[in-house]
This record gives sequence, structure tokens and C-alpha cells, in this order.
Amino acid sequence: MDEEEASRRNEPKMEHIYTYRFSRSMYYRAAAFIGVFILLGWLLYHLYAGGFISAWFTSCVVALIALMALSIPRRIVVTEEKVEVRCLLDITEVRREEIASVRRVDNRRMKWFIPLFGGYGFFGYYGHYLDLRRFERVKLYASEWRNFVEITDIYEERLFVSCAEADRLVEELTPPTGNRPEDDDEENEEDDEAAAEDSAKVNGTGR
Repeated sequence: MDEEEASRRNEPKMEHIYTYRFSRSMYYRAAAFIGVFILLGWLLYHLYAGGFISAWFTSCVVALIALMALSIPRRIVVTEEKVEVRCLLDITEVRREEIASVRRVDNRRMKWFIPLFGGYGFFGYYGHYLDLRRFERVKLYASEWRNFVEITDIYEERLFVSCAEADRLVEELTPPTGNRPEDDDEENEEDDEAAAEDSAKVNGTGR
């Protein structure tokens, strides 16, 4: 019995890693952000002759960029016990047994999300966002505004991540008993119907 327990402990644990990848346009956008901040700091420095305001602005900008940089998502790690979103400093974790549902999210659904505290366009989209459709605060970690996956736990907390292998991630994390029904199911059906109607109108106009 002891040998069996020892062998189980020595067995390698399952771990799948989904790495966040950033497009070239995202690097350009981040460089533009930094360039704007540098330009504003330079203007304030010359307007106020290097006084208190320019020093205060520069300190705030440096602190903000550092905080955002530490929150940039790097990878999603899935093990037998949990799923983690690992940033440079922070780790967001959801236990596998506490996952209620996992599903793909259409980009049309994401138009209702606005940032509350976090990054938007500076090496991705991350932090706390407000879902205007349900008026709820959610966590979001994405390197691109597509390929979204929604992870909902048994406490009704929702986590949104982007993943190039979204279908594989959904398949891997979906509970063995299946997803719990969500209110969004009806909303998604309404979105699909609206999209179908819009497409029909466009096709009719084209004729």
C-alpha cells in the first residue's frame, strides 16, 4: 500500500499550458501608449520648468505603467486540480471542482464590456471589467479581442480569457456532468437571431 502511494506521488502531474501571444499591432499600440505618456511628460516639464506638477505626473505614469506591466497575462495553466491565469506578478486561480460551466463567447457579446480597473490595449486586455448587459463585475485576461472563453464557478464569479486554442480549452475544462444552464443561453439565441436577420437584410439589399 505504501509503495502504491509512493508511486502515485512520483507520477508526473498533468499540466497543459496555453501561452498568450501578442500580435504585431498590439506591440505598436503599446509603443503608442508609452510615446503619448512621454510626450505629455516632456510638455509638462517644459511648461512648468521641471516643477512639482511635471515630477508628479512622471511619477504617476511610471507607477501606472509598472502596475499594468505586472498584470499582463502570460499563460493559462491547466492541471488536474485547478486552472490558473498567470501574469507577471498576479495569479488568478479557479479550482476544477468549483467550475460550473465553460463556454465559447461570441465577439458580439463582448461589446458590452468596459474596463473598470485594468489594461485596455496595453499588451492586451486585463483586470476588472463591467458587463453592461448584466451589470456585473468580471475578470478578463486577453491578448486579443477574440477567441473568448467564459469560465463560471459555483459562486457565480465569471472569468473571461482569450485563447488561440479556445475549443480545446473548453473541452478540457467542461465539467464531467456538463455545463450548468446559464441566463446567457437565451441571450445568445437572441443575438444569433438578430445576426441572422441582419444578414438576411444585407443579402436582400445586395440583390
